[in-house]
Amino acid sequence: MKMIPDLISLLVLASACFTCDNEPVVEPTPPLPASQFEAEPVRKAVVPMVLETSGIADSKTYPGHLWAQEDSGNPTQLYLMGHDGSVKKKVFLKGTVNRDWEDMILSGNDLYLADFGDNNQVYGTYTIYQFPEPAAAVDTVENIKTISFKYPDTPHDAEAFLVDATSSDIYIITKRDDVAKIYRLAHPYSYTSINTPTLVGTLPYNNVVSAAQSPDGKDIIIKTYTNLYHYSRSETQSIGEALNNSFTSLPYLLEPQGEAITFANDNKGFFTLSEKGIGTMVNLYFYKRK
Repeated sequence: MKMIPDLISLLVLASACFTCDNEPVVEPTPPLPASQFEAEPVRKAVVPMVLETSGIADSKTYPGHLWAQEDSGNPTQLYLMGHDGSVKKKVFLKGTVNRDWEDMILSGNDLYLADFGDNNQVYGTYTIYQFPEPAAAVDTVENIKTISFKYPDTPHDAEAFLVDATSSDIYIITKRDDVAKIYRLAHPYSYTSINTPTLVGTLPYNNVVSAAQSPDGKDIIIKTYTNLYHYSRSETQSIGEALNNSFTSLPYLLEPQGEAITFANDNKGFFTLSEKGIGTMVNLYFYKRK
C-alpha cells in the first residue's frame, strides 16, 4: 500500500480546509515525522455496518475487539466490533441521549462517552457519560453516571477529550475555535450538579476531531481530519502540561471522514476508523509501533 491519496482523500483534503461554517482551518506546518510508528498502516478490515463512527476504544473485557459509537441521529448504543471488522453485538445505554456523541475513552475499567458536539455552538450544557466496560452477558448498561458541564465562557463545539488515568481529570479539546482550546474538568467532579471546567491551554491548530493516549500514558495523539500530532508525556506532567510540549507529525493515510482514534491495549500501535462520508467503504487501519 503506497501513501498516495486517492480521489476521495484529495476531496477530503480540500474540504477539510473549511469547517461546515466555512471558517478557515488552522493547521501548522507539520514537523518531521516521528519515527516510532510505521509510515504505512495495515488495513485490518472493511467495516460494513458502522457508518458514522465518531469514537472508538480498544476493549479490555473482549481482547481483540473495539467499542465504537456513532454520532447524532443514531441510537443510544455501542457496537462491539472485532479487529476483523465484524460486529459482534450492540449494547444499549439506558437513560442516555445521543444529541451528538463525538468521542469515547476507556480509562481504567470505565468507558467515558462524550456528548459534546455542538456545530452551531448554541447549547448551554454538555454531558459525559461514565460507566464500567460492559461484561460479556450485558446487552443493556443501566449503571451510568452523568457528568454535566458548562464552559466558563461561551458554548463550544468539541469532538475530542482525554482522561488522566492517575488523577481522573478530564481534558476537553474544542474544534471550531480559531485555535483549539483545552479545558480541564478536575476530579472529583459532581454527578448531580453542573460542573465548570477551567481553560488550561490552547493548541496551535484547530479542527480537532479525536484524541488518544497510550496505555502507559507516555504518548498522546491529537487527530484532525488531515493530520495526527504526536506529543510525548513525562511521568511528572499532567495531560495539560504535555500538550504544551513540542509535537511531531505522524504519517497518516487520509480517510473519507476520519474522526476516531485509539491506542491498542498492548501498546503496539493505534487504530483509526472513519465515518463513511463520501467514501465507498469504511476501513479500520492499524499503525504499528516500530
